[in-house]
Amino acid sequence: QVQLVESGGGLVQPGGSLRLSCAASGSFRPYVMGWYRQAPGKQRELVAAMTVGGNTNYQDSVKGRFTISVDITKKTAELQMNSLKPEDTAVYYCNAREARGTAYWGQGTRVTVSA
Repeated sequence: QVQLVESGGGLVQPGGSLRLSCAASGSFRPYVMGWYRQAPGKQRELVAAMTVGGNTNYQDSVKGRFTISVDITKKTAELQMNSLKPEDTAVYYCNAREARGTAYWGQGTRVTVSA
């Protein structure tokens, strides 16, 4: 059984930083791992992802502020979030996808950016 467990969410003031971590377990081989987020009343959206080859993809709104790091071998992913803004408030989900397309999700960790 594949499981993805996130940690590191919480409450932070605007301009602050948080680091999210994701650890995956189970019998699967990820091709890409990444982070998505879903704010209240909005659709889930990609934040950042990294492939097994090291290619990264960031949402425009987080470029220069967020950094993703992935260890495909260990099936771990981290998201360093700096200069956080209130509009970054959302539930953040870890995602892992195999080359054949099967995707797995974590349960989500809440990030609240507020003064």
